[in-house]
Amino acid sequence: MHQILASFSASISELKKNPTALLRKAEGETIAILNHNLPTAYLVPAEVYELLMEKLEDYELGEIVKARQAEKHLAIEVSLDDL
Repeated sequence: MHQILASFSASISELKKNPTALLRKAEGETIAILNHNLPTAYLVPAEVYELLMEKLEDYELGEIVKARQAEKHLAIEVSLDDL
């Protein structure tokens, strides 16, 4: 059984029939779009999507920092006066 990670759900047919009414009914919450009663997609508000993208970017930058910290022993020391 697949877990539905949203408070609201709708079939693809419902989405096609009246997407505006569906969005209004969900009142800004995420909507699970179901195909044969299985989650196929999630319709999320723009603000939520933007926040997720920011968090993903922060995570990816953190991974870059960790990788570079592990390579610290390969760094070459330089004096600021030499620059």
